Amino acid sequence: MMENNGGPFGAVIVKNDKIIAEGFNKVTSFNDPTAHAEIVAIRNACKTLGDFHLQGAEIYCNCEPCPMCLAAIYWARIEKIYYANTREDARKIGFDDKSFYEELTKNGNQRKIPAVQILAEEGKAAFKAWAAKADKTLY
Repeated sequence: MMENNGGPFGAVIVKNDKIIAEGFNKVTSFNDPTAHAEIVAIRNACKTLGDFHLQGAEIYCNCEPCPMCLAAIYWARIEKIYYANTREDARKIGFDDKSFYEELTKNGNQRKIPAVQILAEEGKAAFKAWAAKADKTLY
């Protein structure tokens, strides 16, 4: 944290009472807005276990996960979240996720960033190929 690699956020992932991965915020050092502590920890845990699912794992964070990290936790199938600071505590030190939480509750046409569907028929080609693929791995 004091090396200015990112914000003051950290996370560890535990499975079977053993720490399998840790992560620290690396947003500014990686120039990657997705390099939050929870995401870094999930990436490390998946690499350690050789799997993209982390069933049976728990994540310990020093702050309530932001919407992006919360979604990643769900995608990873982590079973429980423990956190110390709240999103309000984070807001008080300059990390305000409130607008992100609010945006996600809005209909697509009411959000600040427009999302416009294009090439719907052409886009279905990849989905059709995936649906027909016999050896696909679902997640």
